[in-house]
Amino acid sequence: MTASASLATELAPLYAEHLAILQRRADEALARGGFDHLLVPSGSLHYQVFDDRDYAYAVNPQFKAWLPLTRLPYSWLVYTPGQRPKVIYFQPFDYWHVVPDAPAGWWVDHFDIHIIRKPEEALALLPTASARCAILGEPQSALGAYTPNNPEAVIQYLEYQRSFKTAYEIRLMREAQRLAVRGHRAAEAAFRQGRGEFAINMAYCAAVEQDANELPYGNIIALNEHGAVLHYMELDRQAPATSRSFLIDAGASFHGYASDITRSYAADAGSEFQALIDAVDGVQLQLAQAVRAGVDYKQLHIDAHLQLMGVLKDFGVITVSPEAALASGVSAAFFPHGLGHQIGLQVHDVAGFAASDRGGRIERPAGHPYLRMTRVLEPGMVVTIEPGLYFIDMLLNEVKQNGHGDSVDWSRVDHFRPYGGIRIEDEVLCTEGDAVNLTRPAFAEA
Repeated sequence: MTASASLATELAPLYAEHLAILQRRADEALARGGFDHLLVPSGSLHYQVFDDRDYAYAVNPQFKAWLPLTRLPYSWLVYTPGQRPKVIYFQPFDYWHVVPDAPAGWWVDHFDIHIIRKPEEALALLPTASARCAILGEPQSALGAYTPNNPEAVIQYLEYQRSFKTAYEIRLMREAQRLAVRGHRAAEAAFRQGRGEFAINMAYCAAVEQDANELPYGNIIALNEHGAVLHYMELDRQAPATSRSFLIDAGASFHGYASDITRSYAADAGSEFQALIDAVDGVQLQLAQAVRAGVDYKQLHIDAHLQLMGVLKDFGVITVSPEAALASGVSAAFFPHGLGHQIGLQVHDVAGFAASDRGGRIERPAGHPYLRMTRVLEPGMVVTIEPGLYFIDMLLNEVKQNGHGDSVDWSRVDHFRPYGGIRIEDEVLCTEGDAVNLTRPAFAEA
């Protein structure tokens, strides 16, 4: 049996359980919203302004929650409580583009499948009372009277429940980890060979066998000072004269699920910058192990600040205590982003701020505007843990302007500035007991 066939055999029973969970969630969401039917369009093509070229198609996340189909525009998922779900499957007659394959895989036995050749043919297959339908999608997915209404009660419930991953979802996410790690290994090798950012990115994509339209987000491939730009995506074509450091933030997709992994490397394994990377890596591991049911993610973020400032104190970069650096805002100059976020169908998955499945919002702690997750951790959640330390001139200048310049040893900053920054990121599953790191085993097995 091939590896792909073996995986499909493994996924089939997991998918059946997953679909049953989705149906129960949909039943509750429809009851809350007062609707009889759930309709989810897969999405349509977007065309560039004043042009006939379309942007890369991105499937509706609400659609791919039900189906492992990510390249199927103009299709629909139809669910009515108590009835077998329906897929309206757009397979056009087309010689300009590749036509989607005939429906196949572990999902087909669970649906009534209707093939359509033109988008408007879906109208005859949708429930007759459009007003009784909760339609989840973007406005341009409208078809006749079936305009996405995105009812708040339905969306809030379904997005909140998406925080709790099924066994099927975890299995797909593990596969996305494996693919991304393959790319990370190839990228590190390219860095060690002295190649430039563009060539490193190409090595990554070749190893993962995914291009920019398939990857879950644009790769961050940063050499030297570029590591201080949090979302650096410029990809210099020429290799620098000297490669001192490498920061890579890159993931992969697998049947609609994303991975998101970051690693940092020093060219010189014996350098002080490598020692700083190792110290951040130690902090990351401690924070990942602290992912437990009942832990407030906001507090975990604050703990990250204190631990990272402890590292900078040990390396002589700051001259005050970690607590003082946090209170004054100095820590935010070195660690300006949030500790992480939920991940799954979307890289920055939904409901990170949700107070409950009926709405409401848990605000970020004061002084931490970029944290993407404020909830208390519960079993089934998968979050990223990505502490970082950076030497960003703009933020360090603000430290001086705010009167806290004496909290920093600027000669030490000058020493580390040419290396840009460090970030280490794993994905971690919260369980009833110990945290399960989804990323580290994939590196160990690579």
